[in-house]
Amino acid sequence: MAVHNPLAGLSLKAARWSATHPWRAILAWVGFVAVSVGLAMAVPTVNADGEDYYMGEWGRATQMIEDAGLDNPDSEVVLITADGDLDQAKAEAAAAELTERMRATDGVDAVAEPQWSEDRSALLVSVQLARDQEDVTDLQAVTEDVAADHTDLQIGQAGDNSVDDAINDQVADDLSSAEATSVPITLILMLIAFGALIAAGIPVLLAVTSVTATMGLTAPLSHLIHAEDTVSSMIVLIGMAVGVDYSLFYLKREREERAKGRTTLDAVEIAAETSGHSILVSGFAVIASMSGLFVVGGATFNSLAAGSILVVAIAVLGSITVLPALLVKLGRWVDRPRVPLLWRMNRRIGAGGISSRVLAPVVRRPAAALVVSVLAVGALAVPALGMKLHSGSLETLPTKIEEVQTLRAVADKFPSEGPAAEVVVRGGGDDARAALDQVQEAALETGRFVSAGADPIRTSKDGETSVLTLAMPYDEADDRVDRALETLRDDVLPPVLDDTGATYAVGGGAASSYDMVDHLNSYLPLVIGFILLLTMVMMGFAFRSVPIALVSTGLNLLSVGVAFGLITLVFQHGWGADLLDFSSPGFVIDWIPMFVLVVLVGLSMDYHVFVLGRVREYVEAGMPTRLAVRKGVADTAGVVTSAAAVMVSVFAIFATLSMMEMKMMGVGLSAAILIDATVIRLVMLPAILVLLGDRAWPGRPKDARGEQVAENDPGYALV
Repeated sequence: MAVHNPLAGLSLKAARWSATHPWRAILAWVGFVAVSVGLAMAVPTVNADGEDYYMGEWGRATQMIEDAGLDNPDSEVVLITADGDLDQAKAEAAAAELTERMRATDGVDAVAEPQWSEDRSALLVSVQLARDQEDVTDLQAVTEDVAADHTDLQIGQAGDNSVDDAINDQVADDLSSAEATSVPITLILMLIAFGALIAAGIPVLLAVTSVTATMGLTAPLSHLIHAEDTVSSMIVLIGMAVGVDYSLFYLKREREERAKGRTTLDAVEIAAETSGHSILVSGFAVIASMSGLFVVGGATFNSLAAGSILVVAIAVLGSITVLPALLVKLGRWVDRPRVPLLWRMNRRIGAGGISSRVLAPVVRRPAAALVVSVLAVGALAVPALGMKLHSGSLETLPTKIEEVQTLRAVADKFPSEGPAAEVVVRGGGDDARAALDQVQEAALETGRFVSAGADPIRTSKDGETSVLTLAMPYDEADDRVDRALETLRDDVLPPVLDDTGATYAVGGGAASSYDMVDHLNSYLPLVIGFILLLTMVMMGFAFRSVPIALVSTGLNLLSVGVAFGLITLVFQHGWGADLLDFSSPGFVIDWIPMFVLVVLVGLSMDYHVFVLGRVREYVEAGMPTRLAVRKGVADTAGVVTSAAAVMVSVFAIFATLSMMEMKMMGVGLSAAILIDATVIRLVMLPAILVLLGDRAWPGRPKDARGEQVAENDPGYALV
């Protein structure tokens, strides 16, 4: 078989070396994984910190506050309530005990006097920690002891540190549960796909070792690109999907060639030139897609991009090196031991047995199939037009976490403890500091802000920087928070502060969310264009066909639309909320669409490239386009179904986890890939290819006169 592409030549050379030096290749892979794990143990991981997340006006305000030494130390609050009417005497006694014991606790800077809610149904004790104090376990122990002594009261503690600790514990539990579930489910799916234990275990083994090696290498990589907390879950998510898929494509083709009577070595070489080429093209497409996250910038997206690119590159490396070596050493033992029922079922169904029934009407009536499928997919994508983005808030945190319940109750009983804006003024002398009093008065007159306490203005020791805190009487996710910030920035501040000569900016938690959403809304169209253009160029280069590149880009865009539409329906509008055990926050968490976009485009290219590669083989062999499409799609349908089943299963596990971000990722990716692998790639793609005919393959065989042969010409050689 001739090599038509440099990538195919690369995969073939790698496979030949590995096949002729199998033990070297296997030991090299084992050594690589071991060294990677050793690096993780020897090199400390550098986690992203506050400065890595700064962006927009909020970032400037936060930096000004830190430079002036005005950043507040962490704090915790203890809320005292009751099931029915609150006994005020008992509540005050509990608060007094809490205050006394917490003031005596190490790491506590100050404890404020207990504060009653407006309706006197709740009592709040605020605790300010010493600077750089993060451990709150001693405070939590005090709260638990006092709660045990006052069983007729409800006493709960919450704060940035305690909530973060609880969330981290919950995420760790969720991820360990997902990892423990995904591996056996993937193994079961591989058993169904192959009907033999060794064949089923190889893809899972490659995926697990790829993920393990990546986890190890992220430690030294974090010194260049600081690691974000969510990167480990993303590595598992992507690594299991691509690692299994790449092995599946390769192994299926090798078994197919052996079934035709070829030797194991010849079968491995053919698989390297065909499936290996598809793996390289797909891997580069995934990497190109993930690189779009670097365009957005910021700690979260840079970390996710680095981790995903690394795990895909390692999975590709394993697929074209250690996988051929394993197949050569195992030979026909790869089909042992067989699972009798599953083995017979695979043989009975054969290649494309089920898909042929779907493909037959599509190939016969391509125009009708295309119209119906476009209408169906378009209907699922339409809700994305109304998608609303917002940063994660209390509404998106799991209610099963006690600290989250406490924070929600605090925000309800004490509005001043809700979202706040911080007006930072640097320079301008006494005029600027005096102007903050006017700013506060003007802000309160708008009706969108409330007083943040008796002393809302704090000034640095050198007198150069002052900060005014303004509270908002709304929930974090309320649209009125954004309107309040816009009023403050556009209408209140300029008339008062522009003439003072001071530098000013608005920060605070609410501003952080607002600026992040604004940043993502600005970059989302750019990233979509970047990814689609880059993958279009890659597909055009890989298949030497402009129509194929355009079709691939269009189908990717449809897949993204479906994902966005489904996420909007489920999480913004609450469809299926009871089934997935969550309460709709009324919005989509801001970074989810960007992440789903790059992951979906990258992963859907796996089987897209695999299908097109097989169709092109038949076209280059001289088969009529219509028949090449039908046979190519049918022959690869089983592999595509298995690959999609793995992705859908792994992502669906994330939809069952507690964290809303995980649910959104899981639902968006699993549902979109299911539709992409069936309706889009099994109906729309073949329909478009049949309608394009020879125009899709400008390099197809020509007759002796150098003219392209018509599809109905009997001179075509059928394979």
